[in-house]
Amino acid sequence: MTLPLSSLFDDEVTTFADLILPVPIPKLFTYRVPRGMSEMIKVGARVIVQFGKNRVTTAIVARLHPHPPTDYQAKYILELLDEEPIVTPHQLELFSWMADYYLCNIGEVMNVALPSGLKITSQSKVQYNPDFDHPQLLTEQEVVILEEIKKHQALSYEEVARLVEQTNVTAVIKSLVGKRAVILFEEVKEKYTPKLARNVRLSAQYATPDILRDLVSALEKQPKQQEVLLKYLSYVPVLNNPDLNQKGLDKAIFRQDDGLSDSALQTLLKKGVFEQFETIISRFADLPASPAKEIKLTETQQLASRQIQEHFQDKEVVLLHGITGSGKTEVFISLIKQALESGTQVLYLLPEIALTTQIVVRLRKVFGDSMGIYHSKFSDNERVEVWKGILDGKFQFVVGVRSAVFLPFDNLGLIIVDEEHETSYKQQDPAPRYHARDVAVVMAYMHKAKVLLGSATPSLESYYHAQNGKYGLVEMFQRFGDAALPEFVLIDTKLEKKQRKMKDEFSSVLLEYLAHNLKNSEQTILFQNRRGYSPYLQCEECGWISECHNCAVSLTYHMRAAELRCHYCGHKEEVPRTCPACGSTKVKTIGFGTEKIEDQLNLIFPQARIQRMDLDTTRAKNAYQQIIQDFEAEQIDILVGTQMISKGLDFDNVSVVGIFDADRIINFPEFRASERAFQMLTQVSGRAGRRAGKPGKVLIQTANPHQSLLNKIIEGDYRGMYDNEIQEREQYGYPPFTRLIKLIVKHADYDTSHRAAEQLAEKLVAQLGRSRVLGPEPPLVERVRNQFLFEILIKLEREKINFKAAKSFIQEKVTDILTDKTLKNINVVIDVDCT
Repeated sequence: MTLPLSSLFDDEVTTFADLILPVPIPKLFTYRVPRGMSEMIKVGARVIVQFGKNRVTTAIVARLHPHPPTDYQAKYILELLDEEPIVTPHQLELFSWMADYYLCNIGEVMNVALPSGLKITSQSKVQYNPDFDHPQLLTEQEVVILEEIKKHQALSYEEVARLVEQTNVTAVIKSLVGKRAVILFEEVKEKYTPKLARNVRLSAQYATPDILRDLVSALEKQPKQQEVLLKYLSYVPVLNNPDLNQKGLDKAIFRQDDGLSDSALQTLLKKGVFEQFETIISRFADLPASPAKEIKLTETQQLASRQIQEHFQDKEVVLLHGITGSGKTEVFISLIKQALESGTQVLYLLPEIALTTQIVVRLRKVFGDSMGIYHSKFSDNERVEVWKGILDGKFQFVVGVRSAVFLPFDNLGLIIVDEEHETSYKQQDPAPRYHARDVAVVMAYMHKAKVLLGSATPSLESYYHAQNGKYGLVEMFQRFGDAALPEFVLIDTKLEKKQRKMKDEFSSVLLEYLAHNLKNSEQTILFQNRRGYSPYLQCEECGWISECHNCAVSLTYHMRAAELRCHYCGHKEEVPRTCPACGSTKVKTIGFGTEKIEDQLNLIFPQARIQRMDLDTTRAKNAYQQIIQDFEAEQIDILVGTQMISKGLDFDNVSVVGIFDADRIINFPEFRASERAFQMLTQVSGRAGRRAGKPGKVLIQTANPHQSLLNKIIEGDYRGMYDNEIQEREQYGYPPFTRLIKLIVKHADYDTSHRAAEQLAEKLVAQLGRSRVLGPEPPLVERVRNQFLFEILIKLEREKINFKAAKSFIQEKVTDILTDKTLKNINVVIDVDCT
C-alpha cells in the first residue's frame, strides 16, 4: 500500500520523560528526551540529568509521554545509562506506595532504595580555556596553577591542591574562572565497577593438538617455560578438547605455585604463545561452595509446614509462633525449596547482620551459590552485583536485612520475615521511615505472593491479627531434638548488695556459675543492653557530669578508645584527668556497659577467653562473622554483648546465659516497654541449652524479683503477657487499636521550636480533637545535634477514621508550618507507624 505523501513528512513526536530524582521534592520532574535516544529509552532505566544550575544527578524514568510541562521549560536528558530497565514496574509501584503511605517524597524512597553503586557521581574539574589571551592579568600563584592545569588537560580541585602543594586552592581557581583563564565542568562517573580477572590462554595458532605437541617439545631447552605450559595444560586439557582454551586460566593460579617462574610466563606472553585477556567475574565467586544438604523435618515440623500451606489457601499472611529452639528455620528451608521448585522467587528477611552471618552458613549448605546475600556491610559493588544478579536471573533466592525489600524482584512467590517482632526492621533516619515487615506484606500483595512471619515472641500487632483471623496462625511449642527449655534463676541484687556478696557488677551466684562453666569447658553468654564502659563520668566533689555540647545527653565513657563519646551525634572528647568544673581528681565512672563487664571479667577470670559483641567491636565488614565463627568453634569461653546476641543465634555449647540490668529494660518509659522486655529477655534466654540432654540456666540479676513480667518470662507465658497488654492498649488507645503518627519539630532555637510545635498542635487539634493529639512535649533527649526537639503524637482509630484523609490533612498542616515566614529554618519529621 502506498502512503499519502503528507504522512512521509509528518513531524516526529517529541518524547518527554517524568523522572524520579534523588531529591526531596514532592513531584516528578519532566525532561525532554533527545531524538536519538527516544527509540532506546525505557521506563525503569537510569538517566543522567542536570538539576539546578550545576548539579548533575542520576534519575529513574517513571513515565514516557508526549506532553511538555506547562510551568517550566523542560531540559534535555544528558545521557541514558541502561539499555534495559534496572528498576521493575513492581518497584516503581512500591516506591509510589511508600511515598504516599509514609508521607515522604518518592525521590527520598529512590535514594534509599538504590544502592550507591547505581548512582553516578559528578566531580567538578578545571580545564584550560584555549581562548584566554591575557596572561598579564595573572598573579604568580595563578600562573603556577594554570601551568599544571595545561600540562594535565583537566584536574579536580584536590588534584590541583596536591600538585601545587597547597591545602586550599578554591579562591585561586575562583579568580582564574573570573579572569576566563579556566573553564569548570562536571565529570560524571558511574560508581559501580565490575570485578575483573586477568586470564591467559594459548594463542589461536598454538591451540591445535599437533602444533601444541611440537611446542612442548621445542620448549625442552627452556624447562621453566615448559613447566608453565604444562601447568596450563593440566588445568585446561586443550589436547582433549580445543574449545576449552577459549575460557583460559586465571593468571593468579600460576602465582600460587612457588615452583613456577613468573618471568617465564611473561616471556611466553611476549613470544605470543599465550595471550592475556580480562573477564568480568562475580564478587561472590570466592564464597566456599557447600555440598547440598538434605533437610529432614521432624513430625512437629512437618505438621507446622502442612498447616502453613493450608492457611496459604485462603490467607495472604501466616504467623509461625514457635518457641526458641523449636526448629522454625528448618520449616522455612522446606517452604523455600518448594517455592523455588514452583519457579518463583523467594525473599528471606532477617533483622540483623549478625543473624544473617550464621543463618547464611546454614542456608548455603542447602542452596549453594544460587542464593544472594544483601546487607549494609557489603560494599557498593557487591550490592550492585546482587541487584543485577536478580535482574539477570542468577539469584532466585535472596537473604537480606530490611533494605532487601527494594530489590528488583519480578516474580516473588514467598517472603519470609524472621524474628518479625524486631525493632531493627523499622527505619528511623532518613525518610522513608518504613517498617520492612509491613512493606513485605504490601510487596506480596503486588506480586500475588505469600508472607510467612516467624517469631518466638511475636509483636502484639501480628498476634492480634492472627487471633482475629486476618492472618493464619501456626504454633510450635516443642524444642527441636527434645532439647529442654532453660531453667531460670532470679538473683536479688538488692539482697546481694546488703550481704556484701556483689563483686563489681557480678552477683555471687553468677560468678559461681561462670566458674563452673569454665571448669567444665562450657560456654556462657552475658547480656547487657548498653555498650561502652559506663554511661557517664561524675565528680564526687561537685557533682559535675560529662555532657555532650550538641545534645542534652551525657557522654559515654569508652575505655579502649580512652574517650568520651556521644551516642547521638558522634561527638568525641578526651577523658579529663581532673574535674573541668572544680579541678578535683575524684572523677569516677557511673553505671556499666558491655566494655566494663568485659574488663571486670578479665580481672576476675584472667585465664578465660572473653569476647565482646556490640556496635564498637563489629564495625568492620567481617567482624560479626569472625566472632560468631570463633564462638561456634569454642575458641571463646564468655561472650558479652548487647541485643545483637539475642537474635536467633544458635550455639550448642552454651549452658549459661546471664542477664544484667533487667529492671532498666522492663521499666523503660514507653508504652511498648513490657512487650519489648518480654521479647528481649525471652530471646536472649533462648540461647541457653539448645542441645538435647544438656539443659541450660538463665540467671537474671534484678532488684525486684517479684515483678509479674519476670514470672511470665520464666513460665514462657506469652499468651498471659499478650492478654494483659492488649487489654491496656485497648483501654488507652494504642496499637493495634490505633495507628500512631509522630511529628518531631526541630530548630536550633528553643523558643522557635516550641512555638512551631504549639502552633502545629493547635492546627491539628482543631480538626482531629484533643483526644487524638498528644503534646507537644520534649522527648527524653530534648536536644540532638544542637536542634531542640518537640514531639506531637497523633492517635488515629483503625475503625473510626479515614487514615488516608487524615494523613493528607496532617501533611497539609505540616506544610503550613514549614512555609510560615515567621518560623524560618524549622524542620518537621513525620514518622508514620512510629515504634
